[in-house]
Amino acid sequence: QVQLVESGGGLVQPGGSLRLSCRAPASIFSIYAMNWYRQAPGKQRELVAGIFSGGSTQYTDSVKGRFTISRDNAKNTVYLQMNSLKPEDTAVYFCNAKKYDGIRSSWYDYWGQGTQVTVSS
Repeated sequence: QVQLVESGGGLVQPGGSLRLSCRAPASIFSIYAMNWYRQAPGKQRELVAGIFSGGSTQYTDSVKGRFTISRDNAKNTVYLQMNSLKPEDTAVYFCNAKKYDGIRSSWYDYWGQGTQVTVSS
């Protein structure tokens, strides 16, 4: 199975910064859209940020202006720079690669193992 490799999570104080990284196989990275999701206990998993292969991006409203998603094609790596972190950002963050197969009408997803981000004093 394809395994996405994540790193960068940890404990940080409110107002601090973290940078998450996710490396994917080149065959996946070049075709799939890359996304960051997060899930807090008792809540549904939500899309935080996404970036298409062409470079266009999207963000959930709660992180706009604070988080930045980017990709380095030479390194097959996607990043999530998180600034001005708040306690509400505490969650497990998952890297995701997504592609839609129009012939089979199916979505194909690959996921990382998740990395814990805790924002607390």
